[in-house]
Amino acid sequence: MKAKLGVSALVLLFLGGLWLVAAPFVVGYQPRGAAYADATVNDLWLGGSIAALSFASLVIYAADALRELTRRGKHADT
Repeated sequence: MKAKLGVSALVLLFLGGLWLVAAPFVVGYQPRGAAYADATVNDLWLGGSIAALSFASLVIYAADALRELTRRGKHADT
């Protein structure tokens, strides 16, 4: 149960980070062709950081889960 909650939180953080990156362009507060506004730069840095950290955490969790499954498989054969 705890693992599902943690993975769900990481997925939500990843999606939230992606939204922060896309929001200035989707919502339209960043004019097309203009220099980036301070709010756009902030959203890009913060959203990119959140998305990258949560994605890295998901990859680490998946690698750990695969390692655990492999370990369980080796002990079952002996």
